[in-house]
Amino acid sequence: MIAHFLRARAVRITATLAAAATLALIGPFMEKFDNPICHATALIFSSGWAWACFAFMVGFLCRSKIESALLPSSTLAVAVVVYYAFKAILPTTPVGVVVSSKVGDGFTSSILVWGIAAFAFGAPVGLLGNIARTPGIGGIPYRLLIPLVAFIETSARLDTEASSQGQFVANTWTVIRIAAVLTAVALLVHGLTTWRTQRGRPDADIGVGALKERS
Repeated sequence: MIAHFLRARAVRITATLAAAATLALIGPFMEKFDNPICHATALIFSSGWAWACFAFMVGFLCRSKIESALLPSSTLAVAVVVYYAFKAILPTTPVGVVVSSKVGDGFTSSILVWGIAAFAFGAPVGLLGNIARTPGIGGIPYRLLIPLVAFIETSARLDTEASSQGQFVANTWTVIRIAAVLTAVALLVHGLTTWRTQRGRPDADIGVGALKERS
């Protein structure tokens, strides 16, 4: 029994680490291709809301609240190392520009700063993802967290960076913002519909009464 538990835990941790590494590599890898789809993909997977979504989903899939805090934070910290290591080994530079492959203080400081940030913010976001498992209307506010973060981030980028980044980048962030609103509405409608359906079931009250009688 213990061996099965440890093996399942090892598999879950390994799968989460692999997913975190994939998340870290998609953005900088797609930056290397001069293609609108690749550029949009790089923008999406290099955004803060995408990394927050990863931590949220890891926490959502965890059964233990302790694990839902520790696993997202630690794997996000590993993802930061993978992200900056890839960018240092294979930098994306304009044609004709020679960049030294030497890894210096900037590389170390970036990993340190963003690694600490990922570890610090991954825990609460993962825990909120676990709380979002709460059935019924109680879990709805937590399920709206990631669409809200995506909307706020893309809105801020549109206001401060869109003019200097070009129309394609502005269009990408606009699509993400619209998708965030639609996702939030869908989650809200689904949650309320499920809650009303479960509330109106006569067998739910019967089941609760039967449990009370047995206890």
